[in-house]
Amino acid sequence: MTQDAVTATNEPHEPTPEERAARDRVRRRATGMTHHQTADALEAAEESAGDLDTADIRTRAEVAEWRRITDLLFDHGGPYAPETDAYVQGQLTARRNRRAAS
Repeated sequence: MTQDAVTATNEPHEPTPEERAARDRVRRRATGMTHHQTADALEAAEESAGDLDTADIRTRAEVAEWRRITDLLFDHGGPYAPETDAYVQGQLTARRNRRAAS
């Protein structure tokens, strides 16, 4: 995997507007889904993406978000909800704090 692909999937960084939009789309679709449903969606996203090394940043962000949500729900037992996702809530708080500091 290229460095760009790693950045979009694993490394902490300030997401681009395209990455944010892709992750938001996944979160909206995932809302209410169970682990099995997100696992199916992840599989479909990976198949659709093909080679992640050559995929665009939005596609890599989408696949990464499906992976993260699927992993989150692995032992959760209930449906996904962004309001209870600590990662999402942390991102939103950090964005609000940056805006307030500007």
